Amino acid sequence: MSKAVRFHETGGPQVLQVEDVAVGAPGPGEARVRHMACGLNFIDVYQRSGLYPVPLPSGAGNEGAGVVEAVGAGVSWVRSGDRVAYAGGPLGAYCEVRNLPADRLCILPEGITFEQGAAMMLKGMTVQYLIRRTYAVQAGDTVLFHAASGGVGLIACQWLKALGATVIGTAGSDEKCALARKHGADHCINYRSENFVERVKDITQGAGVRVVYDSVGKDTFLGSLDCLQPLGLLASFGNASGPVPPFDLGLLSQKGSLFVTRPSLFTYTAARRDLEATAKDLFDIVQSGKVRIEIEQRYRLDDAAQAHSDLEARRTTGSSVLLP
Repeated sequence: MSKAVRFHETGGPQVLQVEDVAVGAPGPGEARVRHMACGLNFIDVYQRSGLYPVPLPSGAGNEGAGVVEAVGAGVSWVRSGDRVAYAGGPLGAYCEVRNLPADRLCILPEGITFEQGAAMMLKGMTVQYLIRRTYAVQAGDTVLFHAASGGVGLIACQWLKALGATVIGTAGSDEKCALARKHGADHCINYRSENFVERVKDITQGAGVRVVYDSVGKDTFLGSLDCLQPLGLLASFGNASGPVPPFDLGLLSQKGSLFVTRPSLFTYTAARRDLEATAKDLFDIVQSGKVRIEIEQRYRLDDAAQAHSDLEARRTTGSSVLLP
């Protein structure tokens, strides 16, 4: 039996329950993984709350790292004993042991710990596709990254700085802004005490930025458009404040023939070759020392509900993990 966090209805953190689940032999194309650490991400909250509907009852969690215990027929990507990490696939990463599609697993380099692996796959690969594919950031670009002190944001600040970009971040307190600057942000705007649109215009001397990366959603969407240069791109990749409401597409023309995209990691890594390339780029930048994966919060698996409460209340910074 394996301890697993599941929910039978959508709602607040209290719907998360720890249950005993039988885990059999892996089927064809599957691998059985014993988790050493499980990642915590805002998408987990969206799924639990019902913002992103999932079939119920459901497991929780999208990201983990551990050791392969067994493989099913036809599996050639991994073998028993391999250190692996993953993001995506069927929900259910908040558990001790599980079977999952082996083609979602990536070999975890020896220089990266299980906790780092569990904390970096979804967040780090999200940063990779955003700054290398959605808009390929070049040296000299000025970019705005919302929620710069979060798990995705701290990775992004470091990676963007390594690319030679000028990084403007936003965060909800002076302490969080200091953390973002420590990780590479050239400027960080406390959106609780400053108007981020006005500050971006001040910092860029009225020019605006080439790209905005926005995981906040409803509260920042229109302001993010106002921060862009003509022909600029807004990558809206999350809804921490709620979903973006319908808007008139004519606004994009009025504000400078702007582009808006709503990308997803699961689309960008759907093909195995793209998953491997994305993970390799992430592993390489982390092993180079240019991006550090720092675990700021650790919770027991039994405390998943508290972890969700802390995440939603903005009481966390950087990356968090659950430990089975």
